[in-house]
Amino acid sequence: MSRAAGGNLMCTDQSQDMSSDGCLCHRRPFGFSRRGFLKAGAAAGFLGGLALPAFAQDKMPTPNSISPDEALKRLMDGNSRYVANTSRNKDFSVERAARAAAQYPIAGLVSCADSRVSPEICFDQGLGDLFVVRLAGNFVHEDGLASLEYGVKVLGMPLIMVLGHSSCGAVAATIKVMKENIVLPGHLPALVDAIRPAVEIAEKSNPTNLLDASIAENVRYNVDKLMKATPIISEFVANGEVKVVGAVYDIASGTVTLL
Repeated sequence: MSRAAGGNLMCTDQSQDMSSDGCLCHRRPFGFSRRGFLKAGAAAGFLGGLALPAFAQDKMPTPNSISPDEALKRLMDGNSRYVANTSRNKDFSVERAARAAAQYPIAGLVSCADSRVSPEICFDQGLGDLFVVRLAGNFVHEDGLASLEYGVKVLGMPLIMVLGHSSCGAVAATIKVMKENIVLPGHLPALVDAIRPAVEIAEKSNPTNLLDASIAENVRYNVDKLMKATPIISEFVANGEVKVVGAVYDIASGTVTLL
């Protein structure tokens, strides 16, 4: 980049196409056209080092060129291996080198930040297989949605799973705040506000265990939110290219149950 007469910035790389797509340094992260990605190739520096698959090769099958149902089957089969203590992803040294140039995740996950929940382990998947967004309460917010849009639009993942878990502290805290009018410190009220709608829905059915019902409802609520998320994910869902599912992980047994 240099500054031309009149103070306007111009690109000094004469190899760049200065057509309507503009040079790479002028483009907005999520405003790329398909033609722009062809020119960008496998630009590993994009979005802070997220490895890009080369769109120039998108006519050829990639490791994640599978159906949403096949991706889900791989996850659930992996969970069965994990529960049976027969996990096969144990040596990551070879995978590190193999994944250095690009990533081809088969699924994106919205998972809780709880330290007892590790999606790669509980689904017995290798490095680069899962594109995970983690935060307490496993709900969808704007930043997480942008990450999932990237995974769908750029990385080509065919599946998104919202994964709740048993004994979720974030959901339990939300119930406590709602029942006892407790005021939480810091930014915790924002977390409660995000989970509250699911708890309110669960309360309407008068469940015997409000926590378990709210955990499941929180998953369903965010699955629905993702399926309607415009403009990217909803389009891929409507076209059958992406499936959004919900599940709950039982911490004690390790079992993942689809909702």
